[in-house]
Amino acid sequence: MTTMHRKNTAARTAAAALLAAALALGSACGPKSAQPPPGGSQPDKFLYDKGTEALNEKKWLRAREYFRQLVDNYPQSPLRPDAKLALGDTYLGENSLESLVLGLNEFREFLSFYPTHKRADHAQYKLGMAHFQQMLGPQRDQTQTREAIAEFEVFFERYPNSPLIDEVRKKYREARDRLSQSDYEVGVFYWRTRWYPGAVDRFREVLKADPEFTNRDGLYYHLADSLIRMNLAAEAVPYLDRLLKEFERSEYLERAQKLLAEAKATLPADAVRK
Repeated sequence: MTTMHRKNTAARTAAAALLAAALALGSACGPKSAQPPPGGSQPDKFLYDKGTEALNEKKWLRAREYFRQLVDNYPQSPLRPDAKLALGDTYLGENSLESLVLGLNEFREFLSFYPTHKRADHAQYKLGMAHFQQMLGPQRDQTQTREAIAEFEVFFERYPNSPLIDEVRKKYREARDRLSQSDYEVGVFYWRTRWYPGAVDRFREVLKADPEFTNRDGLYYHLADSLIRMNLAAEAVPYLDRLLKEFERSEYLERAQKLLAEAKATLPADAVRK
């Protein structure tokens, strides 16, 4: 993690903590309906069950009131860690910019307070998802995409045997594709403006960083075409071969076959045989 990344993370955490504190002051006592009934033998379980019921019904604010009561008022409850996680889930469910920032704070606090808890993998996954849900389109700023990727990579490092691993891999692939697509589209822009050296550099950077990029068929094609226009047909041929071998279906197949034939026609016969 870079120094700048650490500073940005610390700043966001502090901002989230201030926002959470402000909201907590406004609802510290909570409505009477979110309080456990007097004389109950398991008030923490009552709060957790009612919060879970509201969470399942997607009543985010209602669920949050119950979980907050448990977290703040029953520090010794064995249900407190689960309630802390559920608090974060209510913020992710609400899915506003402010709520996602607060969700990040809940999951970071969970991992700080309960680093060896059996559900620490869940917290790390949701930490990545809080960034994932803030990702912008490929043409826009990719800061949140990079943050999501970083948190998912921490998950892979720390929890390789988690039952959540397949779900995290799927989200990681989506995030990587978003970032690679962003860089790929910059390369296509260079290609369209005929700045082929810049296009080649950008396409190669994408392939090096993300060799499993889902849309690499288009990348192969535009990289090969750029190389050919730079009179580097011999370097272009392998990329066209890869496109034809790796993709049974692609909008670039027909164009790639034509381009490959044209590229080979410009090469010496012994180079083509190789």
